[in-house]
Amino acid sequence: MKYQLIMFSKVSIFCGLLLVLGGCANNEPMPKIVHNPQPKPRIFRSSVVRPPAPKPVKFVGNVPRDWLPPSQVERKWTAIVIHHSATENGNAAIFDKLHREENRWDGIGYDFLIGNGSDSGDGQVEVTFRWREQRTGAHCKTPGNWANEDAVGICLVGNFNHTRPTIRQMQSLLKLTRFLQQRYGISITRIYGHNRTPGAIVTDCPGRNSPLSRLKEMFGS
Repeated sequence: MKYQLIMFSKVSIFCGLLLVLGGCANNEPMPKIVHNPQPKPRIFRSSVVRPPAPKPVKFVGNVPRDWLPPSQVERKWTAIVIHHSATENGNAAIFDKLHREENRWDGIGYDFLIGNGSDSGDGQVEVTFRWREQRTGAHCKTPGNWANEDAVGICLVGNFNHTRPTIRQMQSLLKLTRFLQQRYGISITRIYGHNRTPGAIVTDCPGRNSPLSRLKEMFGS
């Protein structure tokens, strides 16, 4: 009899534990565990595309020669649209490959790319084939495609929802936009962030820490 009582007690304790662990001891549902991490900036592996070693920059006056498009194909640009790459790293060769393979475009969508020191120099301005050949851009979809047809697309490498442009990136952006302003008579009111471009689709580009407000402060200094 004593042995049976001991066994009954052990069985009762075991069953009680099962009820508690199974969430059946009361009518309240078990809490759900939700894992919804914030998306991280995309990282490209530098080994995928190796940029060519930077060549010595040749100047015409105080302007790099490759900023000057061939006169026989030069277009009349009326605006500037500024982007961020929304990635931690990258260069013109990497984005050219990405846009060809993933977007099925004829190449990188921007006219200029300004490096952050990851896969090209910090503040290095890379001139793409679109600018050299004065081709229509593929960087900002708008009604009538006016932004790609008439606006110069400049992209700064970085995700400006998480970081800010480097000092050298801002210096290069200032010099480049001043050159474009003077050459084409572009008003400061016609320099847009991608998300502020008239008619552009909804986007957060160029990020919460957009370089545009800082750029306009630098224009006044």
